[in-house]
Amino acid sequence: MHQKTSLFLFIFSLISITVAAQIVKPPKGRIAIVADGNSPDPDDLGGTAISIALLRSAGLEDRLVHYSHSCDLVRDDRISEKAEKERHHLMQVACDMTARRWGGFEQLTFYDALWQKEETINDLAWAINASTADDPLWIIEAGEPDIIGMALKITPKEKHQYVKVVTHHPANDNAGDYYTWQQILDFGVEEVRIPDQNINLKADIEQWDWAKNHQDPRIRLIWTIGNLAEIDNIVNFQKGKWDCSDAGMILYWITGANVNNGLKAGSVDVVKNMLSKYIDENP
Repeated sequence: MHQKTSLFLFIFSLISITVAAQIVKPPKGRIAIVADGNSPDPDDLGGTAISIALLRSAGLEDRLVHYSHSCDLVRDDRISEKAEKERHHLMQVACDMTARRWGGFEQLTFYDALWQKEETINDLAWAINASTADDPLWIIEAGEPDIIGMALKITPKEKHQYVKVVTHHPANDNAGDYYTWQQILDFGVEEVRIPDQNINLKADIEQWDWAKNHQDPRIRLIWTIGNLAEIDNIVNFQKGKWDCSDAGMILYWITGANVNNGLKAGSVDVVKNMLSKYIDENP
């Protein structure tokens, strides 16, 4: 009986390794992420932590060439100036602390899009300028489109054909204060649209108990950052939820995007398996 159990575990381990290897098949090119988090919805805290950890766990951290947060450039009346300032700091911690603990992002500066607006636009513009047919730029729209539009405006038109903007929710597309979604598309970029990732990745908080109780502090750190959204008192629609919905776009890109039939319906289990495998192999 013991031998059968050991054989089963060995075979299951081989299958898990094979499945994990098959799921990481990103398209060619680099990736840029533009998130908000300073807006009333704090879901970008969990989304940021999971996105960074997923890229590291997939061995794709060197493909991330831009990350900015707090891209909501005009404060919403639903959030006070004091709470808005707090969110900026929390988003910076989500970026810097996750990147430091998971490692591999030493070459990257995580920008505050509002407080470092010029630097953010220039950094994203640099990534756009470096784009070619063999090395396109995939921009993850995890917040309002304005920073993306401002970077596109100062870059050569001929580079825009090599830029792809990934989106999953019209709430982001239509929230710009300076650019409409159509104006973004009018630059000549490719729209890559996937279904609403809130369906599976805005989950009941109990589904994340595996992370809350994990023995590795890197996993517990991610849970702690995402849990800040649930205990936030600015909005009520995150109560009882652990939300990393924007990270679904990262999963889609990691697993192939629209080139290699990427995963359009990310789930907590997929995130768990990818992160847990990395932790097991990198104690």
